[in-house]
Amino acid sequence: MSRPRPDLDISRHLIEPVWSPTHPIDESAPPIDWPSFFGNPRPVELEVGSGKGLFLANAASAHPDRNYLGVEITKKYARLAAERLVKQQIENARLWAGDIRGVMPRIIDRSLLAVHVYFPDPWWKKRHKKRRVFNADLVASIARTLQPGGGLHIASDVQEYYQVIRELMAADPRFEELPALEPDSPEHDLDYLTNFERKYRLEGRPIYRANYHRTNADAVAETEASTSSIA
Repeated sequence: MSRPRPDLDISRHLIEPVWSPTHPIDESAPPIDWPSFFGNPRPVELEVGSGKGLFLANAASAHPDRNYLGVEITKKYARLAAERLVKQQIENARLWAGDIRGVMPRIIDRSLLAVHVYFPDPWWKKRHKKRRVFNADLVASIARTLQPGGGLHIASDVQEYYQVIRELMAADPRFEELPALEPDSPEHDLDYLTNFERKYRLEGRPIYRANYHRTNADAVAETEASTSSIA
């Protein structure tokens, strides 16, 4: 999967909204209604940065009772990922070709079952680190859109970035860290989390993983504040 196939109809699987890299957020765009978006009321999981779509295809195949939306900023990769879904006849996953900053504001509060962020670009140069996708704004958006009890799953091959992510997560009381599960031995060449994970594991490079649980902390706080005001 290296070149897009223009002859393949991926219109059902690829969403290509009009957006600008300098202005990715369309404040006039309506919230996404998941039942209408997918055509069914199944729970939804979001992947931030889908690359060529290996995780999306594997997860959607393994869990046909859920819907998956992958957001990929590189249009070529978004198309390749959508082509993978079409070739495998996967109907419960979609690709959004665009910036996650333009998608998160449109997701309704507490409407996601899980969020996945795997191998985000580390932007190595100091002056470029402000471009990192995993920042305090993303944490706040995930906290808002995840259901209480929902999961956030993270993997990175960059220890420094991983530590930054851990610090950001530790600073938000709405998340509780869970033990990170080590992956099983792959049974075939596509039995990996992502293409990056396959590459790094074959090279013997360390991979840093973290899992979080969305607590009900803010809901408890809202209830206490409401009770206090009534009293």
